[in-house]
Amino acid sequence: MMLFTEFVSPLMQSGSERIVMSKQLLSGNEAIAQGAWEAGVAVGAAYPGTPSTETLENLVKKPDVYCEWAPNEKVALEVGLGSAMGGVRSLVTMKHVGVNVAADPFMSAANTGVNAGLVLLAADDPSCYSSQNEQDSRYYAAFGRIPCLDPSDSQEAYEMAQQAFDVSEQFDTVVMLHETMRIAHTKTLVNVVGTRTDIEPRPYESRPEKFVMMPANAVRRTLAANDREDELIAWAEETPLNRVEMRDTKVGIICAGALYVHVREAMPDASVLKLGVTWPLPPAKIAAFAALVDEVYVVEEANPYLETRVRAMGVQLAEFPGGRLPRSGEITPAHIRAAFGVADPAHLPAAEGLPPRPPAFCAGCPHRLVYVELRRIKAIVTGDIGCYTLGAVAPFRSVDSVIDMGASLSMAHGMELAGASERTGRPVVGVIGDSTFAHSGITSLLGTVYNGGKGTLCILDNRTTAMTGTQGNPVNGVTLTDQAARVNPLDVPAGKQLDLVKLCEAIGVDEVQVVDAQNAAAIRQALKEATSHTDMLSVIIFKAPCRLIDRSRGKMPTIHDCRRCGRCIQIGCPALGRDETGHAVIDPNQCIGCNQCVQSCPFGCIEQE
Repeated sequence: MMLFTEFVSPLMQSGSERIVMSKQLLSGNEAIAQGAWEAGVAVGAAYPGTPSTETLENLVKKPDVYCEWAPNEKVALEVGLGSAMGGVRSLVTMKHVGVNVAADPFMSAANTGVNAGLVLLAADDPSCYSSQNEQDSRYYAAFGRIPCLDPSDSQEAYEMAQQAFDVSEQFDTVVMLHETMRIAHTKTLVNVVGTRTDIEPRPYESRPEKFVMMPANAVRRTLAANDREDELIAWAEETPLNRVEMRDTKVGIICAGALYVHVREAMPDASVLKLGVTWPLPPAKIAAFAALVDEVYVVEEANPYLETRVRAMGVQLAEFPGGRLPRSGEITPAHIRAAFGVADPAHLPAAEGLPPRPPAFCAGCPHRLVYVELRRIKAIVTGDIGCYTLGAVAPFRSVDSVIDMGASLSMAHGMELAGASERTGRPVVGVIGDSTFAHSGITSLLGTVYNGGKGTLCILDNRTTAMTGTQGNPVNGVTLTDQAARVNPLDVPAGKQLDLVKLCEAIGVDEVQVVDAQNAAAIRQALKEATSHTDMLSVIIFKAPCRLIDRSRGKMPTIHDCRRCGRCIQIGCPALGRDETGHAVIDPNQCIGCNQCVQSCPFGCIEQE
């Protein structure tokens, strides 16, 4: 956090007492962590997922709060619900697809209510910058009928993170704090108080009629949720989180979140109904706003969440004079101006002739040689969520499916049931990372074993949760507290690490191998043996640390008498290229001396001392 200046806010005074504040430049995630801490949050739980990850990584650094990485989002929400039920304020964070994983406890918690405040941060990803879809988590808030707060910048993220706990306790409900990637990662100035509110744990009372969701109790809790909905609608009509900004009455725009900032930039003269609460919506306030302007528009991205509900209230929405907004992806001020037929300011022309920069495995990545061999044997690969999804792109092009976390192992079993290998003559191989295996792959593997499945499954154990920023997981044993204390992820007491071999053997896998992921010959031999079996289930654990946590470097290989065959180039290492004559060359700035290219050259032209 960056401290710029000290000032006194007239809005933060009690009588003659003046509260000294600091102005800090914070991302939305940093602001939410700060706001939640100031609100007295005692427990934080999450599974790391972009764009939500940094929230708990910042919260864990603060005193008087306990934070942990959970194996998955369902577990994280259950931990949060348990600690809130036990009487302390709790924060649970996840990305939008994580809300799918947590949907089961989420829907029950929406009925049971809470004891102390419970806030669920759901971080959406319009444009799929790091996700497999761009769903709108506010539909879950509406589905569960829980309040949803939607900040438009870091200042509001900071304030709403505090208000969300008050709302949660006022209405005895989980509260969703909804953000998008643009809010999560954009830094704006925040007026930070910096002092924590001491919240005494609420007393715990055994109330099975409230928290035991057997049918008879569930029916009564649904009735309670019905009553709560009426109360929340009345609150939404009055809360200052929803505000009307009257300017030119020819155009009125209803918007929320980051789109409010974009609307103000693109249409500075338009009147705006800014919704800080996107469930429940305030029907009377919306109708009153519509009556004040000539034409009403809804500006939102990815899904017609607001549009559908505003139309259902009987509000006549106008058609955009310049054509509708994009139906997917992030909405920018340029999109909004175009929709209203407003000329876009002049911009410098885009640069031309720049070389493409496709995503690639890092130099020395332990996943690379596994995919080189899977490509060579023409395997049908059911993949999973993580860095290793890059096995689907050039030069490997060896991943046939990536659906959701844990799907690789289940889908490989389904492929086996369909007889895909026999009909194509290609082996079916499921590939999953260590963190994803702990997240939801264990039950997938258990299902395959339970139903007598055969085939080959690979666990790529690179000792970290690499794609979201090298967080810990049950396989490497690094907790969020360890991570905050900068514990070396390669030096963790063995007792904290999940033993993948023992786990696979315990649930009945027929054959388990551990292979050095940096040894091309061993990888080839292991896959050859495993895919040759037709009567057993084989699991190969390819083990080598991610290069982002193992920064050691070997001596750079040398190239002599290059035959220009291109085999080394085909392993896709960013440190390898060609000179103007077509000979292979090594970039000394990127090479880490991993020896992968040495193993790939069929003529021995690359050598390493």
